[in-house]
Amino acid sequence: MARPGHGRNRRSLEKDEDEEGEDPVDAMISRTGCAAQHWELQECMAAQQDWRRCQPQVQAFRECMARRQ
Repeated sequence: MARPGHGRNRRSLEKDEDEEGEDPVDAMISRTGCAAQHWELQECMAAQQDWRRCQPQVQAFRECMARRQ
């Protein structure tokens, strides 16, 4: 007798991993069309460690999001 959960095939496991790996915030931002501005801001914040030093990127992302709403 098979144990519960062992009847799944590899394809269904990969699909579940893909669905779990998608960040809902990233998916929402991608739908707005502002993903490029978002990633630029994220990269700046990672490099600078201070959002105040990334004001041009913050402003670009803010303006893009405002246009989409």
